Amino acid sequence: MSDIQSIFSQLTLEEKAALCTGASMWTTVAVERLGVPAIVLTDGPHGVRLSPDVNSIGKTSLPATCFPTASCLAATWDRALIRQVGEALGAEARALGVGVLLGPGINMKRDPRCGRNFEYYAEDPFLAGELAASFIQGVQSQGVGTSLKHFAVNNQETERFRIDALVDERTLREIYLTAFETAVKIGQPWTVMCAYNKVNGTYCSEHRQLLTEILKQEWGFEGLVVSDWGAVHDRVKSLQGGLDLEMPGPQPRRTQAVIEAVKSGSLDEAVLDEAVRRILRIVFRAAETPKGGAFDIAGHHALARRVAAEGMVLLKNNGILPLQQPRRIAVIGRSAKEPYFQGGGSSHINPTQVDIPFDELQKLAGDAKLSYCEGYPATPAFDQALIDEAVVVAQMADVALLFIALPAFIESEGYDRADLNLTPQQTALIRAVCAAQPNSVVILNNGSALTMGEWLDGPAAVLEAWMMGQAGGGAIADVLFGRVNPSGKLAETFPLRLADVPAYINFPGGAGQVRYGEGIFIGYRYYDAKELPVAFPFGYGLSYTSFAYSNPRLSAASFNDVDGVIVFVDVTNTGPVAGKEIVQVYVHDRKASLPRPPKELKGFATVVLQPGETQTVAIPLDFRAFAFYHPGYRQWIAEDGEFDILIGASAADIRCTVRATLRSTLKLPCILNRESTVREWLADPAGRVAFDPMYQMIKAQTAAMFGAGEGGEGGIGMDPTGFMMEMPLLSLLQFQESSLPMPAEAIVDMLLQRAHEIAAQ
Repeated sequence: MSDIQSIFSQLTLEEKAALCTGASMWTTVAVERLGVPAIVLTDGPHGVRLSPDVNSIGKTSLPATCFPTASCLAATWDRALIRQVGEALGAEARALGVGVLLGPGINMKRDPRCGRNFEYYAEDPFLAGELAASFIQGVQSQGVGTSLKHFAVNNQETERFRIDALVDERTLREIYLTAFETAVKIGQPWTVMCAYNKVNGTYCSEHRQLLTEILKQEWGFEGLVVSDWGAVHDRVKSLQGGLDLEMPGPQPRRTQAVIEAVKSGSLDEAVLDEAVRRILRIVFRAAETPKGGAFDIAGHHALARRVAAEGMVLLKNNGILPLQQPRRIAVIGRSAKEPYFQGGGSSHINPTQVDIPFDELQKLAGDAKLSYCEGYPATPAFDQALIDEAVVVAQMADVALLFIALPAFIESEGYDRADLNLTPQQTALIRAVCAAQPNSVVILNNGSALTMGEWLDGPAAVLEAWMMGQAGGGAIADVLFGRVNPSGKLAETFPLRLADVPAYINFPGGAGQVRYGEGIFIGYRYYDAKELPVAFPFGYGLSYTSFAYSNPRLSAASFNDVDGVIVFVDVTNTGPVAGKEIVQVYVHDRKASLPRPPKELKGFATVVLQPGETQTVAIPLDFRAFAFYHPGYRQWIAEDGEFDILIGASAADIRCTVRATLRSTLKLPCILNRESTVREWLADPAGRVAFDPMYQMIKAQTAAMFGAGEGGEGGIGMDPTGFMMEMPLLSLLQFQESSLPMPAEAIVDMLLQRAHEIAAQ
């Protein structure tokens, strides 16, 4: 790598300011006199979308492999497989001359109506973070950088350029930052992209707490922070907040504003220097990788087919799948011949080739005769004639395959969905065909959860094929005919109805604000807490075989939070064919000082088994598996006590439970203050020691003050002890001040001093 410090020392103020903003839509600024090259950044969560014109955002991009979108990738739950996808994308980026690939996107699937959910992994931050880290490692192993996005709390398309996400600190940390934290610490992306939106009143592009204090200082991020394209409102404020590189460019007025701010003293030049150093490190790292050449088109297409098949989720199967040599197959639905394999917007790829589902079915169908009809139009119009034709074709076949794709006018980047339904035409088509042909299979192409109550009882099987990438047509055929045993599991809950969704009454907000009122209870955390039934739970997916779990055990029944624990379970393939199972480990805190979800995913592993084979699966759980973020302490804490370790095939299918005892090694400060309640004094270890000598006296005086009788109730019909617990100690003492030796404030201050001394010992 070039001597960055030497180059940096020779840069003029004007050159430093220019380096912090792009030169074009997709390139950074070069400084030719010092040998600083320009690099190319381009879209790419599931494919390299490189435009031959660096000043164009919408023209046709160069051909590249279109892999399945993130919703399908996540359903594999396979770190190694997703790393392979990253490696392939990195190789293609290198061949096409790209220095940084803009992805992965790991914002939480807070609400299934988000139009961009197809680009995001999961409703669970642990799963999303683990998979993103693998993706990043794969891409960057090829000498190409990634851009982890969109940081942070970017969970809707409605008003996405200006919406203010109002979210409390605990929810921010536990749900909306955790995946980013994992991906940064494990994957170490070269860049992180800020989001368009505001968080608690401040644009993400100017958010010092997010970009500097948390990302760079707390998590140790060493790369550069880049803006989403057009996310910067004030270049000087964004630099002060920690945003290093503004894209796109050129932006001469922004550059001049930075120069003038430094000269006037309103921007510390050291802030600019830090941004420039980060930019130079990434520019030269990217420039080190040789560019050009060819990539393995056929090999990457084959990988895309494998990944698509492993990400598909079998939601329902009454024994019809895999297909057993039917003689006549009705193929219904326009997406069988016009595959819907990717979403609209910035991630839209120009594929190297596209598998047509109808053609791929024909290749595997042997002597079977395939008949096709359109089923539904490309527009929202309702066409009964197409439904009638489909019914006739289905009646003449042994099995009907209905290819149902959610249209792009409903689901895309740029706008959110109004509901979770298929179109009226598609729903009517499914109902009519299934009534005429009981041997019907519905194959779905969509990016996020659907509601299916209007038609789910009709088909014999339902296969969730997602936005499946360019090789998805072949992957569907592989699964339907049993060449691949489906193993995908949902990374998001499919609710029974829209009104059950956790964010239902808060999404998407209005008047420039959206309130995250559901807090930490998103996805399965909410459905568990509310005991609400769902259509298909998080982690769910059927197989052509079956698996038994047995002999659950821990490396230690009692352990401390530093050492953690390893969970073991034996998994046996009890069915007729080889298959892959995804073992999921959830943790339940039996007693916590703050409300916690009934269970949270904290570990998972994949295991491939032959019929009758048993393997022992080992899944480690570390400190964070048992911890929660405490806003009072402003840190993650794990408390002493018992935890249930739940081992299952989905969030609703827990096969084994073992109990463990955790010993906390944390030395926590005393966080009591003048407003702390009696309950909080008694719950705080140091506070209880300081307060305990006075507690019985105050309790007795409170009972006397309320005129409590033998039954404990006071003269005004309440339990004085319960009433006392919820009062600030200062307020309680002020009621009794006439009997106290000194003012109530002095007593509380004395107790606080003692409590802090005890905590510090």
